[in-house]
Parts: sequence; structure tokens; C-alpha cells
Amino acid sequence: MATTLQSIRGMNDLLPSETPLWQALEAASRAVLRAYGFEEVRFPLLEQTAVFARSIGEHTDIVEKEMYTFEDRNGDSLSLRPEGTAGCVRAMLEHGLLRGQTQRLWYMGPMFRHERPQKGRYRQFHQIGVEAFGMAGPDIDAELILMTARLWRQLELKGLTLQINSLGSSVARAKYRAELVRYFSSHEKALDADSHRRLTANPLRILDSKNPAMADLIAAAPAFADYLDAESAAHFESLQSLLKDAGVPCEVNPRLVRGLDYYGLTVFEWVTRDLGAQGAVCAGGRYDGLVELFGGPPTPAVGFALGMERLIALWQGQGQKAEADTPAVYLMPVEPECVGAILKLAEQLRDACPGLQIETHCGGGSLKSQFKRADRVGAKLAVMVGGEEQKSGKVTLKDLRSGAGQQSMSPAALIDLLKQSQKL
Repeated sequence: MATTLQSIRGMNDLLPSETPLWQALEAASRAVLRAYGFEEVRFPLLEQTAVFARSIGEHTDIVEKEMYTFEDRNGDSLSLRPEGTAGCVRAMLEHGLLRGQTQRLWYMGPMFRHERPQKGRYRQFHQIGVEAFGMAGPDIDAELILMTARLWRQLELKGLTLQINSLGSSVARAKYRAELVRYFSSHEKALDADSHRRLTANPLRILDSKNPAMADLIAAAPAFADYLDAESAAHFESLQSLLKDAGVPCEVNPRLVRGLDYYGLTVFEWVTRDLGAQGAVCAGGRYDGLVELFGGPPTPAVGFALGMERLIALWQGQGQKAEADTPAVYLMPVEPECVGAILKLAEQLRDACPGLQIETHCGGGSLKSQFKRADRVGAKLAVMVGGEEQKSGKVTLKDLRSGAGQQSMSPAALIDLLKQSQKL
């Protein structure tokens, strides 16, 4: 007995009933990004593993436990992208687009992490990512946040809260890191297995632990704000002032650290209580040292990624629905020998009325079954061509939604009618 083939666990199909909502999210996002002057970039799903090990950090959970990594036939280590920033930086450097230039870029597509699948967390998931290069001030940080706030308004999403923090300069982080190691080492017996592993490799990630047993210990940990240098503090204060002036409320979360090594200065998340444990729908921040880490020139950079599955789930939870497109016209051959005439007419209608959805009946069947099919797909008008119509040079039109009777008309008159309907 043949084994039933199924999708890989944590990698989901999107069926025709689901894709209209995705298309609506994609269209709204493209419109907002265009309004802020961002351009689309596309880069491969596969990269050299070193691209991610160098940027994300060898001691992060992503690199150590979650990447899909394999050797190709040449013995090169390759990985499916677990996030987009590293590949975007690699592409910009490879094509010389960061030499004394500013760039405003966005991308959209699947990412891959071998995690335990649960609601809002999948092994193949989709992100819209935004990266801005060459701008050092808090103004671009603020503008990215304003752009996300506009997208939430465009989507009519409710209940999203902005959390921000500063991870300071590399010098400030080094001092804070040493203090965290000292603090958590003095409470080593209270650390869970993950925190033990992170203690020397990536102690800031302990602050991001979701283990309830660690909550009190983390709450009493030293605060990063006490270790910020003057320049980092001024950057953070300016960001808060810009957001306040723009009318975007925010909450300073001193435990917000983000999971990737390359972040510094501004970090932020948009969170909701409506999705359970997976409450972050958009997150990002500054990574001014990453381009240089890749061998490029010192380049200030800031970006974010929003999780499309989580946004869709939130959107649906708040009652959003997107109906599938339905044909405006369904063309039916009354007799089999009229199929050629129907196909020719369909092309004439598409030429004359671009953008109008026109479906021809294929596969044969009685006229009754064709009407059933037209009704099932939600067509508004049925157009029939049979032997009599071919002799007269006309077509027969029936409005499937109004209940009006059939009428005979020329193809030119049908085209005029459809053009008028497009204007309504």
C-alpha cells in the first residue's frame, strides 16, 4: 500500500479560500512601503551557512538548534534562510549598493526554522522585512515605527502595543554583559538549562526567557538603562520624543533584548495579548555594526520584520474577511462545436476590458451543468454561444444575480456593457 504523502510538519499549505486575506495584507503592505519611498529587493532562500553564523551569532538558538543546514554536492555548507537581514546585507555588499549611499529596502517571503510547531510559530513562516541603510539618527528609527503604525491603521488592527528599549553602544553592552554574568552566576542554582547555556555565550538572551520560574530572578536583574553611555541615552531619549510628537504611544521595556546578536541601540516590538504566547507580530531595531562585520564599510542600519502568519491570525480574530474574486462573466458553449467561438470571444473581451475576470467553461457538459458551475463560482453574468448565435453573429446574455431574463446582443454591445460595469 502506497504511503500517503503529506506536507512537512510545521510547513503549511495555503488554500484558495485562505489566499485572498494574504493578498490583501500583501497589497496593503506594498502600498504603505511605497508611500515611504521603500524599494523591493529579492534574494535567495539559500545562503552559505557562514552568512548567518557570522551575523546572527554562533551561540544563538537559531544557529545552534534551528537552522536547516546541509552540505551540497560540492561539500559547501548551505542553509535555508532563518531571517532576512543577513541575506539583504550580503546582497547589498555584493552588488556595491552601500558605498556612500542610503538605501530603503523591503522584501517578502518564506523563512525557515526547525522549531517545535505551535500556533503562531511554524517551521516555514513568512515575513515582510524592511531595512534602511546609511542613516544614523533616531529619525529613521522613528519613521520605521510610524510606518508600522500606519499599516496597523490601514488594516484596522486593534490592541497592538509598542514596546521599545535601547541596547546601547557595543562598549555599553560589554559592560552590561559582564554585570549580567556576575549577577546570574551568583544565582546559578536558579537558572534553567537554557539559561546555563546562555550564561557565558549570550547572557542578554536570559532576559528574554519565557520560563515562569525565572521571572522573579530576571525582574531583579540589573537594568540596562544604568549602563547606557551618554550618546546612547541621548539617541533613546530623542526617539521617545519623536514618537511622542507623532502621537505614537510606547512603553519602555527594559527586558526587551531581541534574539539576534547584531542588534544595538534601538530595539522595538509591537505586541498583542490576543495571540497567546506568540504575542510579538513585528520586531526590529538598529544593527549599525553588521555591515562592517560582513567586511563592508561602517554603515548605520535599522530594520524590522513582521510575521505574516501572526498578523493574519490577529486580523481574522478581529473579524477581517477577504472574499475570493469571482468571475464577472462566465462563457458557455451551447454545443461542443462552439468551443472555438467561445475561446475567441473570451480573448476579445479580455483585450477590450483588461482587469475584468472572465472564465470560460472547459471540460464539456450539458448547458444545465454549465449553469450550475457558473453559479458555484459566483459569476455575475453568463454568456452563451450556440449554433443560432453563430448564424446571427450575436451572443445570449443572462444576468445570474438579478433574475432578469435572457437577452440577445452583438459582441460589440456586450463589450460596451462590460466597460460600463467597470466604471461603476
